[in-house]
Amino acid sequence: MACMVRGLILWYLLAFPSFAQTYDLLIRNAHIVDGAGDPWFLGDVGVEGDRIAAVGQLRDVSAKFTVDATGLTLAPGFIDTHSHGLRGIQATPTAENLIRQGVTTIIEGPDGSSPLPIRSFLDGITGHVGVNFGLLVGHGTIRSKVMGSQNRKATPAELDQMKALARQAMLDGAFGLSTGLFYVPGNYASTEEVIELGKVVGRLGGLHTSHMRNEGALVLDSVRETIRIGEDGHLPTQVTHHKIIGKQNWGLSRDTLRLVEEARSRGVDVTVDAYPYTASSTGIGALFPQWSLAGGSKALVERLAAPESHARIKAEIVDRILNDRGAGDPANVVIASCGFDSSLAGKSLADIARAQGRDATPESAAEVAIELQQKGSCSAIYHAISEEDVERILRYPFTMIVSDGGIPAYGKEMPHPRNYGTFARVLGRYVREKKVLTLEDAVHRMSGLPARRFGLQDRGLIGPGMKADLVLFDPALVSDRSDYLHPHQYSVGVDSVWVNGVAAMRQGKMTGALGGRPLYGPAVKQ
Repeated sequence: MACMVRGLILWYLLAFPSFAQTYDLLIRNAHIVDGAGDPWFLGDVGVEGDRIAAVGQLRDVSAKFTVDATGLTLAPGFIDTHSHGLRGIQATPTAENLIRQGVTTIIEGPDGSSPLPIRSFLDGITGHVGVNFGLLVGHGTIRSKVMGSQNRKATPAELDQMKALARQAMLDGAFGLSTGLFYVPGNYASTEEVIELGKVVGRLGGLHTSHMRNEGALVLDSVRETIRIGEDGHLPTQVTHHKIIGKQNWGLSRDTLRLVEEARSRGVDVTVDAYPYTASSTGIGALFPQWSLAGGSKALVERLAAPESHARIKAEIVDRILNDRGAGDPANVVIASCGFDSSLAGKSLADIARAQGRDATPESAAEVAIELQQKGSCSAIYHAISEEDVERILRYPFTMIVSDGGIPAYGKEMPHPRNYGTFARVLGRYVREKKVLTLEDAVHRMSGLPARRFGLQDRGLIGPGMKADLVLFDPALVSDRSDYLHPHQYSVGVDSVWVNGVAAMRQGKMTGALGGRPLYGPAVKQ
């Protein structure tokens, strides 16, 4: 009899979980956008520990902490799968610039550059970060470890060493392989080299993301190469921070997306991610031909000292100012930071040339870039993307939202506004104002879609059993405040954020809690 009674009680609690239930957190009366792309619905969410326990009309229940979300939208925490969060996570472990956008998870190691070894880094951040933190392993990092910055084909023995490092990185917890084929030393690698590493990563459940060799005049060839890496390497592949650089190339997103769609139709698992801005940001070295950077800074100085190679380098920089990242005007290349001279932040190559008494010509700007690179380089913002391409890429159904940003030191230098505003900008500008995306679709591209892409099976959706990464925001108010002239401004409209059930922000105020965890990829050996 007692056994029967216990059975009836257990059945009752399972069948009617809202009765006789106490949660750690109860969020009531929220407009729930669940991350799957489905229409929003009005409901409550109960959280126990680090997981969502129940979703629905949770009546006659109690909780240690209750939030009335009337008039607000509850979504899964946003997932930034192209992050440079390594920059600043130790100095600012609360990651306030991310939390205030609703970001609860970041994937580091893009563009071919990552920590190595992977496992020791991930294990070392346990308990010390405010957002969940995963890693890709960088092809450029692997190549540098084996070959340095040499501009040549890998020998069979060197390729075996690289494959072994890629395999170990996957076993240590990487989610896949990133390539930076635009950058040194990735630019010196053949497609076949990357495919061989891709095969290793793919067999262990990983994916490939690529900062492509060229995002300007040769962007179509670069998309084809990214697709080929996935197709021949037998692993999912992704065109990361997709954009079209250079005025004469604007509109080519029609063709790049057609290539992606054609590949998908024949069974290639290829996707896209993008940020919602018309400017990119990277080192001033992006203006230099890659061959000139082989061997490091000493070798570059030697090349610049030789009149013939100096002239070649300058001519290619002029061409990139006119036809690529400069979009035809040195004023479009604006310094974000220079370690050797903080006063240059916010000044364009044209500004610097004029301050030196030169005309602001592409030729003078090229000489300025050469001088800056010789002194230690700088990072820059490049205004060379069209709004039409941004919107077209955002509309593509298999495009995820990423920031390509980090965790900057608040108030210092002139970083790209994407560091502070990416996800709020999508919700404010491209959902509410321009209606490029619906709210449900935007949330899906920032949560459920990237979670599935990176194999985060217990994140990215609001449902029982999922990790309690949650963001509560006002869709009528959420917006980015950061801009190119005043970048250090937090986004607004996000009310509260929970990371693994821990409140990182309540009613617009940071709590200081560090609820983030290291995330380990599909092949990790615990």
